[in-house]
Amino acid sequence: MPAFLATSIVAYVLYLILTLFTGRVGLWSAGELISGAVLSLIAGAIAYRVSFEKERAGEKSSMRLLNPLRLIYFLLYLIGPFFIAMAKANLDVAYRVITGRIRPGIVRISPGLKTDFGITLLANSITLTPGTLSVDVDEDTRDLYVHWINVKDPEPSCAEVCGNFADWARRIAE
Repeated sequence: MPAFLATSIVAYVLYLILTLFTGRVGLWSAGELISGAVLSLIAGAIAYRVSFEKERAGEKSSMRLLNPLRLIYFLLYLIGPFFIAMAKANLDVAYRVITGRIRPGIVRISPGLKTDFGITLLANSITLTPGTLSVDVDEDTRDLYVHWINVKDPEPSCAEVCGNFADWARRIAE
C-alpha cells in the first residue's frame, strides 16, 4: 500500500508540474485537479510494482527509484548521452538511406541489467534511437534481441549496438 501511494503521489506531482498555469482562475482548474488525481491513481496502480520492485535475492522491497539522485541521473542521461546518440543515429540512418548501405539483422546483446526497470529503460532507449529496435527480451538471461540497421558482427557487444545506454540504465535503475 505505501508503494502504491508513493507512486500515485509522484505521478500527481508530475501531472501538476506538466499542467502548470492551464487553469482559468488559478494555476489549475478544478476539473484538472480531479482528472489528475484519477489518472495518478490509475498510474500508481499500474506502475508501483516497477517503481518498488522486489529484490531478486530477497523479498525486501526496494525504494531506490525515490532517490532524487536517480532523477538527476535520468535528466542528465536524456540531455546528454541520449540526445547526442539520437542525433548521430539520425545522421547515420539518413546516410544509409541515401547511399543504400544497409545490412539489417537481429542481434542478441547481454547488457547485464538486473531489474525490470533497467531492462525497460534500455529497451526504450534503443527503440527510440533511429536504426535500432528492441524486438524481444529473454526472461531467463535478460538478454535483448535488437533489430539493427547495420550489422557488422553477428554477435556484437552491447556497446557496439547501444553505446553507453546500458551503463546509464544501470546508474539510473540499479
